[in-house]
Amino acid sequence: MTRLARTSGLTDVQQEILATVRDFVDKEIIPVATGLEHRDEYPTEIVEGLKELGLFGLMIPEEYGGLGESLLTYALCVEEIARGWMSVSGIINTHFIVAYMLKQHGTREQKDTFLPRMALGEVRGAFSMSEPALGSDVSAITSKGVKDGEEYVLNGQKMWLTNGGTSSLVAVLCRSDEGHPEGTPPHKSMTTFLVEKEPGFGEVRPGLTIPGKIDKMGYKGVDTTELIMDGLRIPANRVLGGTTGRGFYQMMDGVEVGRVNVAARGCGVAQRAFELGVSYAQQRQTFGKPIAQHQAIQFKLAEMATKVEAAHAMMVNAARKKDSGERNDLEAGMAKYLASEYCKEVVEDAFRIHGGYGFSKEYEIERLYREAPMLLIGEGTAEIQKMIIGRRLLEEYRFQG
Repeated sequence: MTRLARTSGLTDVQQEILATVRDFVDKEIIPVATGLEHRDEYPTEIVEGLKELGLFGLMIPEEYGGLGESLLTYALCVEEIARGWMSVSGIINTHFIVAYMLKQHGTREQKDTFLPRMALGEVRGAFSMSEPALGSDVSAITSKGVKDGEEYVLNGQKMWLTNGGTSSLVAVLCRSDEGHPEGTPPHKSMTTFLVEKEPGFGEVRPGLTIPGKIDKMGYKGVDTTELIMDGLRIPANRVLGGTTGRGFYQMMDGVEVGRVNVAARGCGVAQRAFELGVSYAQQRQTFGKPIAQHQAIQFKLAEMATKVEAAHAMMVNAARKKDSGERNDLEAGMAKYLASEYCKEVVEDAFRIHGGYGFSKEYEIERLYREAPMLLIGEGTAEIQKMIIGRRLLEEYRFQG
């Protein structure tokens, strides 16, 4: 293990899991990641390897065939995987959020139906909140589910689905006015629908179309798509939890743990950028000595390492807080905000250390430089995190006048 980003208090089982994942990353992901990323190719063999390791069921309870591990274990695994290639961690993250929402909010029938197959990676999850016109304003969604007998009819367009093509189960947030009179606050008239579909693109079931992949600056390999519902019929027993109007809270619960995941991804990418920077600095020579011996580069390495350590510590704290059963939106928001911002800065410093070679696609840092910006946006922008943090601080430090 490296000197940076160590975690105290781990059990022998946790340490064994992390050692196995790191070995897999070093041998199976890092050597092929840049080539796959440049071709925007889905990492099929890597995903199959992760299935064999049981990572798709890492947090799914043992009674459903999973490993029943903690959010901390999961986040540390994500950190290791993102160190190899961030896109792979995204494939697991969206799957995990849907499994978590099912575990926390699903009916017994929904859990029995989906969780055992999700633990094996046979059913792969995606979740969908965003729409083309709303961004972070979740309360403004226009996609709608209308009751029709024993079914709901869904219409609308969703945006930014990770695993949109490869998934077979999508948790979709829609407006549902049934049982909620006019004037009900938007967040109390939303429902999460569990939509089963065939993997692939085009019309994947009647009334449901997944257009082709969105071409992105980075975060390639993983399929990011739109989702278009036009008269999509869903059985009433596919309302998550069996009751309408709870979708906003269910999704926010999932996003809360998703923010810990994004923080973990930021930690992993930053750690890899530091590794690349400190290695290159000891090989590259200028003015008769390795650039690592120049004070300016040592200062840069010191700042990078400190940021890696600080982000890791906040991510671990947020995960442990959630595992304890306590509210962790403040800690998750802080961790996601700090880790994503520090990741961008550490990657840029490593890019600068590489000089002109950092601009070459032959060097891994070029890929990280294009991947880091996604973390500034995913699971809520920095501005959204600051709003969450600020509101929670005012709750905790209410003025007693």
